[in-house]
Amino acid sequence: MSSNQIKVELTSAKKQKPDFANLPFGKIFTDHMFVMDYTEGKGWHDARIVPYQPLTLDPAAIVFHYGQTVFEGMKAYLTKENEVLLFRPDQNMKRLNRSNTRICIPQIDEEFALTALKQLVAVDRDWVPNVEGTSLYIRPFIIATEPYLGVAASKNYQFIIIMSPVGNYYAEGINPVKIAVEQQYVRAVKGGTGNAKTAGNYAASLAAQEVAEKSGYSQVLWLDGKENKYIEEVGSMNIFFKINGEVVTPELNGSILEGITRDSVIHLVKHWGLPIVEKRISINEIYKAYQDGLLEEAFGTGTAAVISPVGELYWNDEKLVINGGKIGEVSQKLYNTITGIQRGTVPDPFGWNVKVEDEEIILAI
Repeated sequence: MSSNQIKVELTSAKKQKPDFANLPFGKIFTDHMFVMDYTEGKGWHDARIVPYQPLTLDPAAIVFHYGQTVFEGMKAYLTKENEVLLFRPDQNMKRLNRSNTRICIPQIDEEFALTALKQLVAVDRDWVPNVEGTSLYIRPFIIATEPYLGVAASKNYQFIIIMSPVGNYYAEGINPVKIAVEQQYVRAVKGGTGNAKTAGNYAASLAAQEVAEKSGYSQVLWLDGKENKYIEEVGSMNIFFKINGEVVTPELNGSILEGITRDSVIHLVKHWGLPIVEKRISINEIYKAYQDGLLEEAFGTGTAAVISPVGELYWNDEKLVINGGKIGEVSQKLYNTITGIQRGTVPDPFGWNVKVEDEEIILAI
């Protein structure tokens, strides 16, 4: 499929824009959405941009009963020159297809999906907020739509992209958050769906998150599902530590999501000449580093918050205060650099940004 095969139906009733200086996260949605259907034997077809609207699905649709769905999260940013930039969107499409493979969903054409996404952003360009710390959050997702109560992969799907102008994911912003080490629940196990971005992983995390929040913690630090001692992720983010001058992050093992911000951090740290290692690391190692005065920083990485410094870990009834509860030098530099690249205010040595051209609005109606 090509961009001129995307039909565009513009809304006749545009929504009132919110106050971009006071945006919540993920509660306000733009005027339009992208939709494309899949039918077994026909493939992906009927690509279209339409007014944002509710979906009509059969109650027996497989997505409701067996959770056959995947999604992505990415952002568009407005530069001082009034250009709209996407950050490494090709990597999101690659990861979407990796998730598709794990959940038995047909592959999408990554190049076409990116073209459709750029066209949707161009159509709703005036929804990209222009206030510091804000962005246009983009949520591509695929759902199984065949009405069938047998346990099997669906024969019909919809690929949808919706968008939402957002402020900071955490109310604390770039300020350090408090994290509780989770010892009862697990997020995922090797061989499961931990390295796929699928809804079930997030549903499984909610109980632990609720317990943590009631105790005054923003999120939980997940340990492995087999031995309950090796660190995996923090909340829905990848996790990094700086120990005695070396940056350390858990190695990808099949149960950890391959974060695009994670990969960006690794590239930047290597680019700066700092020592960095991906390895299996236990909570006991972190505790020992803390006791020895060598645990210098900890931070989560992800699309929503970019960099989220960890100021305190709660483990075995002990509070481990990291760097005096303040943001560390590497965390701050990473945040400034990545957000600067995303907004076009600092050099982009890796060619990560993709510009959305106004000409990409193609009205095939």
